[in-house]
This record gives sequence, C-alpha cells and structure tokens, in this order.
Amino acid sequence: MADQASPSPHDIKGGSSARKSRPKPAATHNGQSRVAPPVHPGNGRWPKLRSYAAIDLGTNNCRLLVAKPSSDGFIVTDAFSRVVRLGEGLVESGKISSRAMDRAVAALAICADKLRRRNVTLARSVATEACRRASNGDMFIERVRRETGIALDVITAEEEARLAVLGCHILLEPGEGPALIFDIGGGSTELVLVDTSGSAPEIIDWQSAPWGVVSLTESEKFDGDDPVARREAFASMRARVTDSFASFAARLPRLDQCDYRLLGTSGTVTTLASLHLKLPQYDRKVIDGLIVPTESMREISTMLAHASPDERADIPCIGRERADLVVGGCAILESILDIWPATRVGVADRGIREGILRSLMSANERRAVR
Repeated sequence: MADQASPSPHDIKGGSSARKSRPKPAATHNGQSRVAPPVHPGNGRWPKLRSYAAIDLGTNNCRLLVAKPSSDGFIVTDAFSRVVRLGEGLVESGKISSRAMDRAVAALAICADKLRRRNVTLARSVATEACRRASNGDMFIERVRRETGIALDVITAEEEARLAVLGCHILLEPGEGPALIFDIGGGSTELVLVDTSGSAPEIIDWQSAPWGVVSLTESEKFDGDDPVARREAFASMRARVTDSFASFAARLPRLDQCDYRLLGTSGTVTTLASLHLKLPQYDRKVIDGLIVPTESMREISTMLAHASPDERADIPCIGRERADLVVGGCAILESILDIWPATRVGVADRGIREGILRSLMSANERRAVR
C-alpha cells in the first residue's frame, strides 16, 4: 500500500447532503490530544514505529484499526469489529435507544482497552450518520467520553466521503475518465465522483443519500415469509433509493470514449463478492481488491432479495445477524449500478479507518520534518 496524498475538502465541487451535522472538536483519547513528540533529524522518518489508531462508529458497526507506518503505507497490528446497530429504531424515534447505546459503549470500551495496550501515540475516533441524525446524539457522545475516555468526532457527510475515498481509492482499476466510489453504510450512502488523472484523486462531485442498510430496512415493514411481500418491499426500497440519487445522477457525465469504473466499500459488496466466489466463509485476503462482473452482482442481489430470512441466514457469509440488512444493501447497490453502468465492480474491504490512518500519518510526518 503506497502512501497517497489526501484529497482536499476544498477540491469538492457541487457536493450535496440533505442533513446538517454537529461540529465537533477533533477526536482524542482520554479527552486529551495525543500528538507524538517532535522527530529529531537523526531519528529517521518513522522513529520507533509509533502506533496510530482509527475508530469508525457507524450506524451498524463499530470498527477499530491500529497500525504502524511502513515504507509502503502501514502495517496493521490490531483490529476489532462488532455489529452494534447504533441506529436501530432511529428512523421511527429520531433517537438512539438505550439498548443501542449500551451495545456501542461496550464495544468502544474494548477499543479503549486496545488503545492502551498497544500504546497508541495518535488516535482519531469518528461517528457518522446515526449520531448526526439522532436528537440525543450529544448525550450519547458525552456518555462515551465519560465511560470509555474516547472523544468521538461526529464528522460531516462530506468528511465521511473524503475519508472513504482516501482509504480505498488505490484499488480503483486503471483507466481514463472519472470513476465512481461508493460507501454503503448503515444510515447513509456516500457517492463520490473522482478524477484520477493526477497523483492523488480529486473529488469532482459527491452526494450523501439518507439511506443505508439499517435505515432502509427499517423503512419497509413487511412479512418476510411472504414471497410476494418480499418482492414488493424490494421494489419499494429500490424506488426510495433511486429517488434519493436523482439529483446526483442528473449531474453524472456520460462516458462515450472510456469505461465506467466503479469501486465499492461496504459490507454489502464484500458479502456479494464472497457469494460470487462461493466462499465457505469470509476471507478478506481474497475479497479486498477483487473485481466482480456487474451481471454476477445483480444475479446474486436478485437471489437474496427473493430468499426468505431463514434462507439468507443459512448462507455462511451472511448469517442471522445480517440476514435482514443485506436486502437493503442490495437495493442500494442495484440503484448505483443503474446510474453508473459499469460492467465490473471493484470491491474494497477498507475505507474510513484506513483514510483516517493515512491522514494521521501524513500530518504527523509533515509536522516532523518542519
């Protein structure tokens, strides 16, 4: 993994998001800014291989990555991921429930322990759509700080899109013309059009749509055991997502002289890629960077949408924990394929956390050479 320059937020033109976010100070651990001491000239580029960490608290998952810099990027020394469903019930109530808070705090307590044991020098912890949308988001952020020592930074949809691009764009197929990168989250989906003609990707346009796998699934109440109801619910989900993409789709260019390049970072695309390869269990080494024909993605999506909840739960790469959410992800993916008709889909098992780590390491390196 080569180090890449971070695309500047100022490069974004015409981006859009329908939601406001709460501005927050930069995230810290234990309420303190954790900045490494200055590097002395004789110590080399990465003295003593400092540890960096990134926490991404999404609407559905809590993820941690701890890494040390290396000459070609970074080496992961620890990782953690847990489904917490922070946004469960948020569509109806507008609030994060007490049970969802408990699940998230328990996961973040594990993250905090790992930060201490790994002697992390610099960390950034971010929260996304659930905390942006919830009326009690501030209360939850304060509870996390009080009980775990982690200060979550509730980032804007724009920053979320930028970090996702920074974390995964290296997996884009070579080619001419703009490319589309998407991140299907639990509470929102980010679509980012990038220009890759320079040394670092430039964000041309972007949109954050208010539908992720949790929010879309909770918007459709239906009998999962009824085949007709399943088909109707999937069609309704597709219509909701298509409508939310409409303004962005109208701005997308038509590519007559070059291929449509598409890269997705989400549990949806990694799951469908696993099914494409018929893997008995998920294997990141095989999936991260895989290129899957669009036709195969659509066929698998249709199969999952028509399957019963029990049938989906019996699929090893899905399981009961995600059996209800994967259909919403399929509806979002198919809507993306409609507006950006690529023949292949690139698959990334990396994103916001990797983008945070690259930003932290790059900023600290620039600080060190001053």
